[in-house]
Amino acid sequence: MTTALRPTLRPLPRAFFARPTLEVAPTLLGALLVRRLDRNVQLVGRLVEVEAYLGPLDPASHAYRRTPRSAIMWGPPGIAYVYVSYGNHYCMNVVTEPEGTAGAVLLRALEPIEGIEEMRRLRGVQELKLLTSGPGRLTQAFAVDLSFNGADLTREGPLYLAEGTPPRRIASTPRIGIRRAADRPWRFIDPDSSYLSRSV
Repeated sequence: MTTALRPTLRPLPRAFFARPTLEVAPTLLGALLVRRLDRNVQLVGRLVEVEAYLGPLDPASHAYRRTPRSAIMWGPPGIAYVYVSYGNHYCMNVVTEPEGTAGAVLLRALEPIEGIEEMRRLRGVQELKLLTSGPGRLTQAFAVDLSFNGADLTREGPLYLAEGTPPRRIASTPRIGIRRAADRPWRFIDPDSSYLSRSV
């Protein structure tokens, strides 16, 4: 099933991401993730859950130690950092902070808006709430894999982040799914959304 493409959604500028990670993360809520599969199929979702990961001061961050994999987090802001988690699914982050300072925000969950039937096909499930409610589900529903590691999310292309509508409320909770520094309240959510990976 194809979806008629809407007018171009405006990408978030690089300056949006070139700020402290804990400032960027909550303001990403409501932004739109756009994935163009071809000229007839476009997937769009509204971010409702993200997690902030700082650099060498954050034991839960891949940038706690600089490695060939985590070096991207010291690079230009607005770049995608995609990695394999637990050997069976992909997680997508967006790099934050001015270049030279490590930071990233994990995209944990979004509300499907456009291209829902294609997301169902990619995920192999029908229930709307299960399409993108978790970082692995999100990447599967949007056909994101390691080939997007290093992609520029500030430019129109196969994958980018666009301006959206901020939520009415924003809440913060401890991060989930990690062992180190899990008590830090750096998970930001739209508490009114029914598409969170885990309820408040």
